[in-house]
Amino acid sequence: MKPNNYILAYAMFAAAIMVAAPSAHAQKINGTPGSPESTITVDGNYLPPPPSKFGGVINMDVKNSKPYWPPTVVPPKGAPNILLIMTDDQGYGVSGTFGGVIPTPNLDRIAKMGLRYTCFNSTSLCSPTRAALITGRSHHSVGFGVIAEQATGYPGYNSTIGVDNGTIGEILKQNGYSTSWFGKNHNTPSFMYSIAGPFTQWPLGMGFEYFYGFMGGETDQWTPFLFRNTTQIFPFQNDPNYNLITGMADDAINYLKGLNAAAPDKPFFCYYVPGGSHAPHHPEAGMERQVQGQVRHGLERAARTDL
Repeated sequence: MKPNNYILAYAMFAAAIMVAAPSAHAQKINGTPGSPESTITVDGNYLPPPPSKFGGVINMDVKNSKPYWPPTVVPPKGAPNILLIMTDDQGYGVSGTFGGVIPTPNLDRIAKMGLRYTCFNSTSLCSPTRAALITGRSHHSVGFGVIAEQATGYPGYNSTIGVDNGTIGEILKQNGYSTSWFGKNHNTPSFMYSIAGPFTQWPLGMGFEYFYGFMGGETDQWTPFLFRNTTQIFPFQNDPNYNLITGMADDAINYLKGLNAAAPDKPFFCYYVPGGSHAPHHPEAGMERQVQGQVRHGLERAARTDL
């Protein structure tokens, strides 16, 4: 488990969510109060917000009663979409986006549209770094003093994120965002990997409404230990060319397109954490040939006596 010390976070955080405002009870309801279409924006200082007061009428018969739907929580107007990207086992200066020698034009393009985090404290371990990232807290305070597979059961080392430590997914979901997680999940206790659950420590139990990714620190890129939400899936069985990095990119694109079609005004938070640069290293065939050619060239040079 090498460092997760390379972070690409291209996000414009909805700061307005966290700005103090009147309580939910005093806030203005948008639309007709009591109608299913009515909405409200909460101040975000405490979650979950208190339930709305029933504003209808309940009598002994239907004709003398009046229904009242609670308003749906939505983010402030103009709240941005948020894409948070973190890659695995790469030094800060690997990609061209941060001055490295490896060209990464697509990451460059994304970076220009958002923010680059240039100061991030890594624990040099997968699970702890990720737990700190999604909770904003010290990894010891959220049960990840060590990677999930080496959890000891002691406080700070039990691989369990408590309900009192809300993730960014949970916070944004309760503020009206659509939330999703694509890629590596190394923050579920290994003894909870069973499809029998419980799922409280799976992405869906930590505030992410959709999950497409693998469990644990690493996986085969061709036949991955892959899940959609809480169901194990095997897309490689019907596709001999399936590759996890490409597959999760396609799934993320399709999912976000579906969100946009269903609710174009609802912002999303997408936590995108591919694990392809982590062991086991499974490059594409073209990359394999390139590496083999470099190795062969090096051996030939080493064998020459005229150098």
